[in-house]
Amino acid sequence: MPKSYLAKLPACSVYFGWYDFDRANARESGKPQAFRTFAGAYIAICRERPRVREIYAFPDLHSGKIGTLTLILHTEDFQMITWHEELTFDFSDPVSNEVFTENCIFFDIETTGFSPARTDLYLIGCATRRDSLLCIDQFFSENAADQKNVLSAFLELLSGYDTILTFNGIGFDIPYLKAKCKALHLSDPFDAHSYIDLYKEVSRFKFLFALTSYKQKSIELFLGIDRIDAYSGGELIEVYKEYVRHPAKDSLALLKQHNYEDVLYMPKLLPVLSYPKLWEQAFSLQSLQASEYRSMDGVSGNKELFFTLALQYPVPKPVSFSYDDCYLSMSGSTARLRVRLFEGELRFFYDGSPKDYYYLPAEDIAVHKSIASAVDKEHRVQANASNCYGKKYAIFLPQYDAMFSPVFREQPRGRKCYFELSADFAADPAMQMDYVLHLLETMRSHRK
Repeated sequence: MPKSYLAKLPACSVYFGWYDFDRANARESGKPQAFRTFAGAYIAICRERPRVREIYAFPDLHSGKIGTLTLILHTEDFQMITWHEELTFDFSDPVSNEVFTENCIFFDIETTGFSPARTDLYLIGCATRRDSLLCIDQFFSENAADQKNVLSAFLELLSGYDTILTFNGIGFDIPYLKAKCKALHLSDPFDAHSYIDLYKEVSRFKFLFALTSYKQKSIELFLGIDRIDAYSGGELIEVYKEYVRHPAKDSLALLKQHNYEDVLYMPKLLPVLSYPKLWEQAFSLQSLQASEYRSMDGVSGNKELFFTLALQYPVPKPVSFSYDDCYLSMSGSTARLRVRLFEGELRFFYDGSPKDYYYLPAEDIAVHKSIASAVDKEHRVQANASNCYGKKYAIFLPQYDAMFSPVFREQPRGRKCYFELSADFAADPAMQMDYVLHLLETMRSHRK
């Protein structure tokens, strides 16, 4: 095991110390020599002399597993179980490889309730990266009196990383641990880290996913991730309380498995961050095409503009969303944005004061007084804000702010307006990109 990784293992003074592995009571499976060597190296970086009550490996449950080590460390005033496992992990997804660096750590906590003042912290699971390996560490307290030791071990591991990746950790895990640090008289390191909360990132785009729930398991199902664990954290509270009263391997396995799968699958949620990348302009404009379509009521000849976007970050699952005259779909490395065109006559309202214009009822337009003064008085009236406009027949594109001029409208007020689909627009990629970004932001800000 490389020394560089050993340096990142927990160095909690509670249980670390030099240890002669040959004196341990060991039960091993898999590759005994490999676990023997690893266990000796793991304990060799300790500072104090614990008694190792048990060392054993769990059965191989996942392909690509490097090894699972369980240490049950026991001193007169301390009892804690730790698990360490290394698995091969697919970092070929661009956003996963970019976000989950070796300076990042995922973690998830298990508690007996929501209030840190009235409940106990009994398990913390962590996932880190070393080259192409996913390294999982778990710290489990066998009774409430030892939650300080679990938290201390976790904080020591955390000190080797800059960025915390979590799922709703900003909403629950971090505030809970900060309160526990204060109550247990431990230094609070959390303000020194940067954060990426997958729950918060996904929540900004609920309109796109349209899920009934945004819990971690719901996102996993959306991505096609299947769990072995069938329990929620709340359901396991009584399991833990029963384990404290009557320790049993079956109960321990349930508690471990739930937290293990939470931290195992958190990194597999990272591809969901590919969707927001579209709003960060991580795409190129591949093509622009006009087409006709038949509406739902059977009317043919309707026109639309079709933008095809090449995504820098491929999305794991197809999604689609519509707003007003716009329809967005994303699949693989491609996004398509369809915009309904308006062909007909629209009004452009003059910027000047209506006092400077006459409205001509017969023509349904307003004309500046310097020109309209020659019109008979019976064919003109003083213009006002609602009729101070000119008109034009053309093909128009919708816009939701006055980005492109001249601005055409159906009504004098309202956010929605139009601009003419001109030859200049069709030939200018920069204008097209500005328009696509405008529509994407409009769709996001008007999400349902």
